Amino acid sequence: MAAHALYRRAIPAAARITRWHAPDGWVHRRFDWPAADGARQRGAMLFQVGRGDVFEKYLESFAHWRACGWSITSFDWRGQAGSGRLTANPHCGHIDTFDTYVDDLAAFASAWRGERVGRHVMVGHSMGGHLVLRALAEGRVTADAAVLVAPMLGLKSPVGPRFGERAARLLAGFGSRSRPAWRGNERPFTRASRQALLTSDRARYEDELWWLEANPAHRTGPPSWAWVLEAFRSTRTLNASPALATLDVPVQLLVADGDALVDPEAALAVAARLKRATLVRFGPEARHELLRETDAIRDRALAEIDRFLAEVPVPA
Repeated sequence: MAAHALYRRAIPAAARITRWHAPDGWVHRRFDWPAADGARQRGAMLFQVGRGDVFEKYLESFAHWRACGWSITSFDWRGQAGSGRLTANPHCGHIDTFDTYVDDLAAFASAWRGERVGRHVMVGHSMGGHLVLRALAEGRVTADAAVLVAPMLGLKSPVGPRFGERAARLLAGFGSRSRPAWRGNERPFTRASRQALLTSDRARYEDELWWLEANPAHRTGPPSWAWVLEAFRSTRTLNASPALATLDVPVQLLVADGDALVDPEAALAVAARLKRATLVRFGPEARHELLRETDAIRDRALAEIDRFLAEVPVPA
């Protein structure tokens, strides 16, 4: 894996960063890295990041999959990283409704599938995992397989999702819902450092800081109250959807039992309902960003994903 570390702080020469226009004209930042020359061509992978993420954080993992023969594509979600902002505050991750995210993903994925032949797999981290599964369950996108890494299928709340949503709705009502829900960190009311919530690997955490210092405009910051309310609503609606039981797509879920950002119990409950689920669990040694953890944890995650994707058949 050492060779792939070369890409942790450099855009690969063979990769392209372009712009994609959503049907309503919104401009998104897009990343494409074709499979390595000489590698056995496995197909196309659409990787979707989490809330506030930039795709540069995952270049090391992209390099691994590219060497395995996957062509990698990603885009920044609307309102964060390099895809503009929806409020005057450049450090607030706002969205009106998660339906907008799903609309963007559906339009992008439709065009992406037409650009590539062979297998089409979708990988989503955290919020990206939630939105990939939701779009699949709603029939908005199609894929030969999906991988959900630490998926946001429930928010971590000290009072549980029901009372957490009620409290958020009450607090949101004291001002504009587009204002930041809290000042910093990845979640409110915690003494844990941001790094401690995300990864136990200091060097990989510093890679993210390096990218944000190199591109300050890509820094997103805390979510808006609207985002928080939508996250509660969207996860609640998806988790109750009868479509999960009939979804005929192989889905792998990588869940960290000690995840302090999203609710692992919610992910386990969803996995139990999915028709074709493969569950991989990590213990308290793992944080939220499994693909940016220490080598032992990250290598296991990649190996599990590779084994799962190796079973995806070539479309007839």
